[in-house]
Amino acid sequence: MAVRRYITTAIDYPNAPPHMGHVLEKILADVIARWWRLSGDDVRFQIGTDEHGVKIQQTADREGVSPQKLVDRNVPLFRGHYDQLHISYDRFIRTTDHAMHWPTVQELWKRLQKSGALEKRTYKGLYCSGCEKFMTKKDLLDGKCPDHQKVPEEVCEENWFFLLRREGKWLRDLLMREDGYHVVPIARSHETLSLIDQGLEDVSFSRSSSSLSWGIPVPGDPEQTMYVWCDALTNYISGLGYFTGHDEKEWWEGAEVTHVIGKDIARFHALIWPAMLKHAGLSVPPPHRLLIHGFITNEGQKMSKSIGNVVDPVEVIEKYGVDALRFYLMHEIPVGNDGDFSWKRFGEIYQAKLGNQLGNLLNRVLLLLKKDDCALVASIGDVNETWHSFTERIRRFACSEAIAIPMHMIAGLNKAVDEGKPWALIGEKKAQFLSGVAESLRHISLMLLPFIPGTAQKISVQLGVPYADKMLEKGFVMTDAMKQWGGCKDWKKVGEPEILFPKVD
Repeated sequence: MAVRRYITTAIDYPNAPPHMGHVLEKILADVIARWWRLSGDDVRFQIGTDEHGVKIQQTADREGVSPQKLVDRNVPLFRGHYDQLHISYDRFIRTTDHAMHWPTVQELWKRLQKSGALEKRTYKGLYCSGCEKFMTKKDLLDGKCPDHQKVPEEVCEENWFFLLRREGKWLRDLLMREDGYHVVPIARSHETLSLIDQGLEDVSFSRSSSSLSWGIPVPGDPEQTMYVWCDALTNYISGLGYFTGHDEKEWWEGAEVTHVIGKDIARFHALIWPAMLKHAGLSVPPPHRLLIHGFITNEGQKMSKSIGNVVDPVEVIEKYGVDALRFYLMHEIPVGNDGDFSWKRFGEIYQAKLGNQLGNLLNRVLLLLKKDDCALVASIGDVNETWHSFTERIRRFACSEAIAIPMHMIAGLNKAVDEGKPWALIGEKKAQFLSGVAESLRHISLMLLPFIPGTAQKISVQLGVPYADKMLEKGFVMTDAMKQWGGCKDWKKVGEPEILFPKVD
């Protein structure tokens, strides 16, 4: 039975072009969204940009432009980049959208204030502009923010606070319930529970407008500007039109909700966001799942625009192509773990896994079939257990394990071709052998479709599979018959071979 699923990513900060960390998160969410659609589920996939805050304000000041002009210039870079990466999002939300985002945030603030969840007080603390959050001394490493390698500034001002301290027991109970807010992978769930056990602190929800003017004013208190967490977290429901009279509540209240985010903002999503929903007076459940990924490092250090050690994904795409980047990130970095980007490793993976194993296998088989004008014939095989293993892994978001299944099949097929020497066979034996390899490649292309969609379709087009031209449509669903051996009855001839992954110097 089809399931309604709403999947989101963190919204990106457009004070500079997108970097590899943004790319990892969007590709991960896209793989999941594509798999759900292929499985016949009804999917809504939302991404967007977080356009307010101190960093935008400071960057705009340095460049001598207005904050609005800065984000209007940079946001298309994000949208264009994600389109280039084949991210199949359904909605792109911007926090500067006065028609859709602002009304929801302002109404939510009023509801939180009415419920007694907000309190105004004077606060003195250490503020990291890179993280856009207050930190305690125990959060620092040698007196610096461990992520941005900067000494936080000491700030003393009057702010509104969200009273999170009192929510510890409720949050622990929520996270421990079977129908509660699940954190994936489980190790991240343990970290979240540990934070609760250490004792929660109330959270700064506003800044003085004298220190932060670029943002949404606090309703009824124009001397205060909403802080990032109330503004940015609310995108998940503002993108559904809450409180605007045009709401699409079925995507929250009647759906399975999954947030895909990085580990550096996990505590805010796991703790603040469900508590906000609780006190907003909405009859909505907390999200179903928080899927947390790690960092992409460069020489072991988190990539960050603030540090200046990012790898430009555009440079990678220009050299190796979009699907090579998608494949590398999903193959090399298990969900929840950090992963190091290495040009050397990337080149090795591209040549060995994609070029030599996948590309050459397809090319060899097609050339042999075309050489003698062989028609495809019935062959003996069974992929039921393979599909079961693949499906089990991708359903629990073990994407690196899932993509290893078709790659293992490819390695086995290459060995079978080398040992079986189909070029030396004749007649029916040759046709059966090559037809069996072609059928295996048909299944491989379906398994690779969520991960490297453009390449998966190219494989199917070259194989001559009848449904190949529909594979990139959002409405394309893999039927049970497609996942059976010999399940494509009207497939008799292969197409023309082409190089999938050209050699790169």
